[in-house]
Amino acid sequence: MNRTAIPLLVFMAAAGSAPAQQPAPVPLFSADVIRSFTPPDNPITDAKAKLGDMIFDEKRVSADDSVACNTCHSPRNGFTTHTAASRGVGDQIGKRNAPSILNAMFYKSMFWDGRAASLEEQSRMPILNPVEMGQKDPKDVVAKLAAIPELSDAFQKVFGRPPNWEDMGKALAAFERTRLSTEAPFDRFLHGDEKALNASQRRGWALFTGKARCASCHTYDPALPLFGDNRFHNTGVAAGKPDFNRLAQRAAKSAAAGSVDAGKNAEIDKLALETEYSDLGRFLVTQKREDIGGFRTPFLRDVLLTGPYMHDGSRETLWDVVEFFNQGGERNPFLDAEMKPLGLSASEVEDVVNFLGALTSDRFAELRTAELDRQRTAYQYRVAVQRETHKGSR
Repeated sequence: MNRTAIPLLVFMAAAGSAPAQQPAPVPLFSADVIRSFTPPDNPITDAKAKLGDMIFDEKRVSADDSVACNTCHSPRNGFTTHTAASRGVGDQIGKRNAPSILNAMFYKSMFWDGRAASLEEQSRMPILNPVEMGQKDPKDVVAKLAAIPELSDAFQKVFGRPPNWEDMGKALAAFERTRLSTEAPFDRFLHGDEKALNASQRRGWALFTGKARCASCHTYDPALPLFGDNRFHNTGVAAGKPDFNRLAQRAAKSAAAGSVDAGKNAEIDKLALETEYSDLGRFLVTQKREDIGGFRTPFLRDVLLTGPYMHDGSRETLWDVVEFFNQGGERNPFLDAEMKPLGLSASEVEDVVNFLGALTSDRFAELRTAELDRQRTAYQYRVAVQRETHKGSR
């Protein structure tokens, strides 16, 4: 197998799926596009991606041998956890939802707040975070890798030297760059298959680019069809927290006074995952007033598989997400100017969600249908309970 073929063979296990009945995956991204987003000093090879996969699955990389990268980025869950926040060593729970690594190679910076500049850097940071994998020093990690014969041998094969911190990051990044979405019903529709989308999904696409204004941030570029702008926005998610205004005002004063500097990544990492300052978002990285409460626009490919949603996992279903934007987000002094009430009817919200489901790869057709039904049922049940509770309180 040659180097450029690797990213085109992406797959992930799906609970309850029947691989024999799944359509063959059709690549969304050409080998040239993948190569253009791959650092020249870390080309993807079969052996390197396989080594990265081995490390990704290895619990012994953590301080107490209890968690691996795939603990929070499970292939069975769209490379997420399906929980609001991630659980690390010692059953500690962080402040952020684990973003999917699918298509992560196309982000200009990593994490919800962009605190890492590359996948190589991003892949190493959770290992040293106290509430994630809990290691205290890169030397301890390297020692563990060297003590695992199959990993030590693989490092020699790929890099021609024993395990080390930098090469570990390169291997993990190479593996992550092979986790890509494949063709979905939406793509087949654009290619002329009018039956690929049903009437609701077609209405949803029109709403997505029109009344619902989703495309303002989740931009569609035929050359890189990921539905994201690689920017950070305050949509008001964090503003729903009781202490947000107090923290935001303190941050704004500090920024205005020039009394703080952007810290080191390790320090920002701790603030983001361990403290109440997590909801300040991009501000932790830039220390700019306009970034208070701002979080990265996630790509929407395979979004149906990666709930719960938002940086804190506070929205259980895609219906909750669309309704949140329909209401114009949560008002706060730093709210993005694009955030305004949309006036979508319940049927229009349904259409937008159905369209979002059509962005999930065809190879997960069965899981796609089941997850859409699950989310619809969960949302409708919760709304019904709220209505009954409201009636009972009158």
